Amino acid sequence: MNQMNKQHYPLLSSIDSPADLRKLDEEQLAQVAEELRGYLIESVAASGGHFGAGLGCVELTVALHFLYETPHDRIVWDVGHQAYPHKILCERAGTITTIKQQQGLAPFPKRTESEFDTFGTGHSSTSISAALGMAAASALQDQDRKCVAIIGDGAMTAGMAYEALNHGGDLDNDLLVILNENQMSISPNVGAMTKMLGRLMSGPTMTGIRERGKSMMHRDSRTWRFMSRWEEHIKGMVMPSTLFEELGFNYLGPIDGHDIPTLVRTIRTARDIHGPNLLHIITEKGKGYEPAEKDPIKYHAVGPFNPKTGVVASVVSEKPKPNYTEVFGEWICDMAEQDKNLLAITPAMREGSGLVEFHDRFPDRYFDVGIAEQHSVTLAAGMACEGAHPVVAIYSTFLQRAYDQMIHDVALQDLPVLFAIDRAGLVGPDGPTHAGSFDLSFMRCIPGMVIMAPADENECRQMLYTGFCHQGPAAVRYPRGRGPGVEIQKKMTAIPLGKSVTVREGNELAILAFGSMVESCSSVAEQLDATLINMRFVKPLDREAVLTAARQHAHLVTVEENAVAGGAGSGINELLASEGLKVDILNIGLDDNYIQHGTREECLHLAGLDREGILAKIVRRFGAGKQRAVPETGLRQTVI
Repeated sequence: MNQMNKQHYPLLSSIDSPADLRKLDEEQLAQVAEELRGYLIESVAASGGHFGAGLGCVELTVALHFLYETPHDRIVWDVGHQAYPHKILCERAGTITTIKQQQGLAPFPKRTESEFDTFGTGHSSTSISAALGMAAASALQDQDRKCVAIIGDGAMTAGMAYEALNHGGDLDNDLLVILNENQMSISPNVGAMTKMLGRLMSGPTMTGIRERGKSMMHRDSRTWRFMSRWEEHIKGMVMPSTLFEELGFNYLGPIDGHDIPTLVRTIRTARDIHGPNLLHIITEKGKGYEPAEKDPIKYHAVGPFNPKTGVVASVVSEKPKPNYTEVFGEWICDMAEQDKNLLAITPAMREGSGLVEFHDRFPDRYFDVGIAEQHSVTLAAGMACEGAHPVVAIYSTFLQRAYDQMIHDVALQDLPVLFAIDRAGLVGPDGPTHAGSFDLSFMRCIPGMVIMAPADENECRQMLYTGFCHQGPAAVRYPRGRGPGVEIQKKMTAIPLGKSVTVREGNELAILAFGSMVESCSSVAEQLDATLINMRFVKPLDREAVLTAARQHAHLVTVEENAVAGGAGSGINELLASEGLKVDILNIGLDDNYIQHGTREECLHLAGLDREGILAKIVRRFGAGKQRAVPETGLRQTVI
């Protein structure tokens, strides 16, 4: 722990692993938690990262590693936003400031990073299923092992959690599910389940009724039976215990998740009860850091900030270019002004998907379904059946969860649903769990889908309009961050379906680029004197442009920010094969591996999808040819 000040953190600095924590007296745990929270604030202030959720589960993390023999006992974190304190206690305190950086710690639990990270995660609501699987396998292998799933940050809004509870309650495995209720995911939690979890039995009215009922119960057995049955019905309306108990779980709580003595006492009790148990704790997201307590949305994940003031460091720009998320946010508000049938749907990503202004201006037409991607897509399908025109704003990586619904509920019925797919391609610091590497591959095979990839901000706006006007399913996929900075035309004009744009004419080589790769390929095309085509449509392809390029050039190159396997380049290969054209073609995209975390620019470089990487791949495949200097840039131009 060479980065930790031992004077400021006397107890924490003595803990290299949970085994050291378990050597302490229980009375010392409160101080450990205090020091852990201080070190978390200090480290995230220096490096940035997910913040609020970790602050809220400091005491829980300390209690769990104190009571369980980790890593032999399995602790499974849901989502991963909560896992920074876990990483600090589990041998990574000295490297915690490298989190999300290239070659640094992963932003979420990762099995190859530490034996204490029992299950890799980045999406939500997987913890109960994974921990149940571990418990079942351990029992069959006669392993004396305890398994714990910590679910929170809105993950209980997803159906998968209830599928796991339904199964787990029917088994006899030792499993503890800890429901860490903090009223937040990234945006505020929504839905009836959240409201139910917030209705507790501690109110004076319910307490008074219960006490009066007890006095009546002593009078005769018939009244006692009636009142007992009545109380269970009331509990079902105001407390979550009945739901979980009906599913087969022994329910404990709710308790204060920041009270270490109560946490330790209750978790110890749950640990020693055989079978499935559920502990309900109440915590505060951002606990112990006032700016995060007051604004948990802002401090869910932050860049480096001043720990004394909470002010996040920022780069000042005179005229900042809008990022693609902001382009979408402006478009959907403009479109909603024109068309009252437009409805917006998001699975708990109001801020991330750029829907804050839409929510404020059109609250009756805004639907946040919680972390329920499958439901979001079928909800859109139902709306479209009744003449509405829904727009599903979703990250590429989260759309993977709703693939069946996209096929069966939307495309098969040819319903006019527009998918605004954010974070397509490599996302950078959040790593491979959040990369949108596969959407072109898994959407391209769906009959009837229109798939567009904009090369710049204005093209993004016009494609969103094009997809919205299309009377069938359509998708616009755009990357994280900013585009090249072209002027955005306020007037919306539909683009003819399947029509590309030739950016420049060249000689022997033609580059067919999709979306974000057009900008990267521009200077490459100049250097190689190549034809550059902005394909714009992945489906339908511009058949005429592709066939003409194949007949007029000796070599073709396709470039996309998506998996090569099954991607846009594969579509061009299939088209050429169907026409019997034998062309020397190179497909450039994401290879058959996962690009780890770093900045987006670093990830593109690792994937060979920056300018230098694309150029190198083309030259390596087709040869260097004859080179000449390009006076205005100093670069060498390759003539193939």
